[in-house]
Amino acid sequence: MVFIADYGAGNLRSVLKAFDYLGVRATVSSDPGKLAGHSKVILPGVGAFGHAIESLNASGFTDAISEHVDKGGHLLGICLGMQLLLTDSEEMGAYKGMNLVPGRVRHFRSETDKIPQIGWNSVDLQKESVLFRGIADHSFFYFVHSYYCEPESQDAVSATTWFAGKNFCSAIEKNGIFAVQFHPEKSSDAGLQVLKNFAGC
Repeated sequence: MVFIADYGAGNLRSVLKAFDYLGVRATVSSDPGKLAGHSKVILPGVGAFGHAIESLNASGFTDAISEHVDKGGHLLGICLGMQLLLTDSEEMGAYKGMNLVPGRVRHFRSETDKIPQIGWNSVDLQKESVLFRGIADHSFFYFVHSYYCEPESQDAVSATTWFAGKNFCSAIEKNGIFAVQFHPEKSSDAGLQVLKNFAGC
């Protein structure tokens, strides 16, 4: 069963519905104590980094998720959930993240592209990826974000996407930690395949 963390800043129901459609058992809970025993954990997220990380810390999910990863469990961060995995963020100030993936969250700056990025964009694979098995390179996924992840190590980057004059990291995959900047639950068949791959890896 997949555990979906409810810490007050997530697009929970749409993610749950996607797993229901796939026939994958999933549960949503605001109790970090119930996370133990699940091999797969989803960290969704919409909204501001500062509020989200404060909610994670206050709820106890930060420690529970870190312990889950330390024990070899798999974790998938979605959108803001991806950004929370990094070391820190410059969104509306300076905030410390979970530091499960060393790196920083940066704000897009562009004189030509409208920010936030809202809509479909292609995802370009950078290495063989568990999450993207059965998905064609350069497939399109749905994005909604003004900030992007900049991991310290390129080894963590599994896919990139071109926007605002840069190839930013749109997917992470390393040591059982997976993350995507796009919303797989809103990305049609390709997005559903990403969730199916995570559940089955």
